Amino acid sequence: MKNYHKTVLIFGILYFAALLAFVILTGSRSFTVTGRDTDIIKLNDIAKSAGNSWNDPGKLGETDYGVDFAVIDTADNVLYASYPADGTGLSLSSAMKKGCLYTCVTVGDKMVGYVILKDDGIGRWRDIRFKLIIGLAVIGVLLIAAAFLFGKYVDKNIITPFNNMKDFAGRIAEGKLDAPLEMDRNNMFGAFTESFDIMREELAASKKREVELQRRERELVASLSHDLKTPITGIKVTCELLKAQLELGQNEVSDTGTVLPSGFREDQTEEPSPCLKKLDNIYKKADQIDVLVSDLFSATLEDLDELKVSCTDESSEVIGEIIRKYDDRELVTLNDIPKMLIRVDVKRLSQVIGNIISNSYKYANTKIEVSYKLVDDYLEMRIKDFGPGVPPDELDLITNKFYRGKQWAESKEEGSGLGLYIAKMLMEKMDGELLTASEGEGLTVTLMISLS
Repeated sequence: MKNYHKTVLIFGILYFAALLAFVILTGSRSFTVTGRDTDIIKLNDIAKSAGNSWNDPGKLGETDYGVDFAVIDTADNVLYASYPADGTGLSLSSAMKKGCLYTCVTVGDKMVGYVILKDDGIGRWRDIRFKLIIGLAVIGVLLIAAAFLFGKYVDKNIITPFNNMKDFAGRIAEGKLDAPLEMDRNNMFGAFTESFDIMREELAASKKREVELQRRERELVASLSHDLKTPITGIKVTCELLKAQLELGQNEVSDTGTVLPSGFREDQTEEPSPCLKKLDNIYKKADQIDVLVSDLFSATLEDLDELKVSCTDESSEVIGEIIRKYDDRELVTLNDIPKMLIRVDVKRLSQVIGNIISNSYKYANTKIEVSYKLVDDYLEMRIKDFGPGVPPDELDLITNKFYRGKQWAESKEEGSGLGLYIAKMLMEKMDGELLTASEGEGLTVTLMISLS
């Protein structure tokens, strides 16, 4: 509407500029009737003759002056007229209003009357011109006022409701379905607006049903993930028991009477039996499934906003215990840990470090160096492997949910893309931070552990 108001304003300025030009042009001398100066000379001659024959005005008719005129006294009585002037209301004041030429008649030094030339149209023209100017000015004001009122009507009844519907559609696109679309009683888009609001209500109800369904699905996944851990633990325990029994069956007694497992006999050249290899394979697969189910369970609890973290003050030595627990391949080089109190959830920190070591085993399978440094209110723990690393453009992505690096997504390595996501999320819940870097050889994961 701003452009519309500007257009009306410009039109008003141009209209009144044209009216001003009309006033100036029609008021100039170029519109003076031709021969006006000659009439003035004749008027003076007639006035002189009238003064000479004032007692007998009829003598004025003996001379043809070439113009129509009338002679009146000071009381506005017509003494002589060269044209029918009776009943015309001829007077000095009317002549002045009409713009007629007139002059005084004197006898000696005394003014006795006036000579008035017949109206030549100038008076009527001036009257018409004045009325025309007033009329055009009034019409201009009315047109501009009507244009502004029309614009206000259009803005209130068409543009504003349309903009409201446009804004409403934008809010719908953003997923904001709570605010209804307000409707005016005189809104010409009434039925259309009501349909929009019905659509909003249906979308809101549909979204609510969808959110509830997703929540139920997540609860089902969380429940199944939790229930799966029991049979997986049973499989792992059974594998350990069978392996122990098979190894015990292959033991022999040494010369000193000590029972030696077959894997530690000094003269053994045979490899472990196929059954032991199969049991090891089953145990590893069950362990992988256990890790995946744990990650899936944690991710689902996070979606449900039910993943609880309870931090307590712990000795930093707990970090070493966690590393030794998950370093079953003995690839980790564990440097001295500064002795201090850290504020963590041991169970969740164990999950974080376990996921990082598991990733290094899976994707790098090299030695792992762990170093520590105090940085402000944090214990900085750097876990570095010497594998192929991660491309720079993927460093910010590998902690995203379900993201796996391009080179690993195309490989045969199994994974869910949840390990580092869970680790980062748990560190943030413990008021810490997880950072990744790939400088030179391998991948470095830095844990910023909050101090007590």
